[in-house]
Amino acid sequence: MGFVEITNVRKVFGGKEKEVVALDEASLTFDEGEFVALIGPSGCGKTTLLTIVAGLASKTSGSVKVGGKEVTGPYPDYGFVFQQPSLMPWRSVLQNVLFPMEILGRNDAQAKARAEQLLEMTGLHAFANARPHELSGGMQQRVSLCRALIHKPKLLLMDEPFGALDEFTRLDMNDLLLKIKAETGASVLFVTHSISEAVYLSDKVVVFTRRPARVSAEFQIDIPAPRTQACRFTPEFIEAERRASEALGLLVGTH
Repeated sequence: MGFVEITNVRKVFGGKEKEVVALDEASLTFDEGEFVALIGPSGCGKTTLLTIVAGLASKTSGSVKVGGKEVTGPYPDYGFVFQQPSLMPWRSVLQNVLFPMEILGRNDAQAKARAEQLLEMTGLHAFANARPHELSGGMQQRVSLCRALIHKPKLLLMDEPFGALDEFTRLDMNDLLLKIKAETGASVLFVTHSISEAVYLSDKVVVFTRRPARVSAEFQIDIPAPRTQACRFTPEFIEAERRASEALGLLVGTH
């Protein structure tokens, strides 16, 4: 039994006349502390699955369990990092990070110490009193990541969080995420369109088909930690990229 168990999940939008099947019998399981990257064509249902796992959207049928319990509403022990940082512009960096603790009624000295620790870890301690508009896109996404981690969630859900960043910043954020993952031990379900990013970050890559989405392939990434950018040029990395590309149907017709 895995920490997260997604079994035959089906999600249908609209009525019978304009029915759109986003997910069709999608299943995957992963263990506590595992980093799973989910890749697939645009619009195939990856984000929909994340919101269902978080309890922010309902499934039409199937089962989603986290820690052995069926998800029937917003799951309390997760952090969610979206494509855009979605920070509150009138609040400082520190206040944005502490916002979940306010909602939970736990915004005390211990929470502030935790927030300051996260800002230090992500290189943002000097910007604790800055406003979001004073930060670069990469820095804003670091704040978003700190906010998602402030309550020490066991599950981190990430929906293409680095897709809007330039390549250099994206690689830097990849390394930062691996560092945070190693230090927190959180389980991560990470949606990305980048095959290279999926291979670099994850313990396991799961490939979705076009909508209606099903799992077409999944495989372990046997590249030892700690990973550095140099591992992208190893035969193991290149082979993992090839397998993912093949599962996505990108190598059809090549010689």
